[in-house]
Amino acid sequence: MKIIGTGRSHPSLVVTNEMLSQFLDTNDEWITTRTGIKERRIISSENLVDLAIDAAKKALSDANMDAKDLDYIICANVVNEYITPAMSCLIQGAIGATCPCFDLNGACVGFIYALEIAESFYRSGKYKNILIVCAEEPSRMVDWHDRSCSVLFGDGAAAAVLTEGDNIKATKMSASCNWDRLYQKHELQYSPYNSKPNSNLPLVMHGQDVFMFATRASIRDINSVMKQAGYTSDQVDHFLIHQANIRIINNIKQFVKQPDEKFPLNIQKYGNTSSASVPILLDEVNKEGRLKRGDIIVMSAFGAGFVSGACILEW
Repeated sequence: MKIIGTGRSHPSLVVTNEMLSQFLDTNDEWITTRTGIKERRIISSENLVDLAIDAAKKALSDANMDAKDLDYIICANVVNEYITPAMSCLIQGAIGATCPCFDLNGACVGFIYALEIAESFYRSGKYKNILIVCAEEPSRMVDWHDRSCSVLFGDGAAAAVLTEGDNIKATKMSASCNWDRLYQKHELQYSPYNSKPNSNLPLVMHGQDVFMFATRASIRDINSVMKQAGYTSDQVDHFLIHQANIRIINNIKQFVKQPDEKFPLNIQKYGNTSSASVPILLDEVNKEGRLKRGDIIVMSAFGAGFVSGACILEW
């Protein structure tokens, strides 16, 4: 397949490091030097599904495609206001599509998971036009009195429209169960016959372990897709890396030995927006006119599970 349209949507509330320092034991220098984040967008008056719908409409407009021409919708999402219906169904109805749809929880790798699924669907011969929407609200999962996690995340949504083509050159997905290093428990209501206690615990992350995994996994995945597709790092025009931590991105940059201009950044504005991170960055560089037809793009992401993934495609 190939990507023919992109779109993104952000909450209106900008939360700066200085604002967090008013109720957290932290400051702008502490956060910036450790993460590269200066501010993030947090949902206040909006609903996540509305951001998802907005991003989807923008991507369809960019692709010059009517929603009724879609054959499938895939929505990547970790947590939202609904258990059912799926967010993809809500998006489908709101944009006027009539195609089947489903949600997936691939954590921060959701967009790359969805790309691989879309490519497989296309190769099956059943579907031609597929919409991917990534909508995330990590602010719902963190303890806002814990500076180790709350300063890292932001909310947002992004979308991409794909159609027939031969532009996705290679993908690499992996998973390694290590839930005790990064997990989030929901409040569970058990039956009278179940003696398990209720729990309502926020996201917990062992930062150093996650950092080491993310760096190793991303380097491995990037190397794998370049090898599969027959490209060297010198032939890659853009590396779109999950915007989780500037130190991870810098480590990856050192590995591929490529200049800063090949690594667009927006972590300073949005923080870690989970699966929306890579497509938000993709839409940003697309709308800024930084992508040229024929450019080679490597995408890499990593997240809870642990899961990781990368793909290489031609623009």
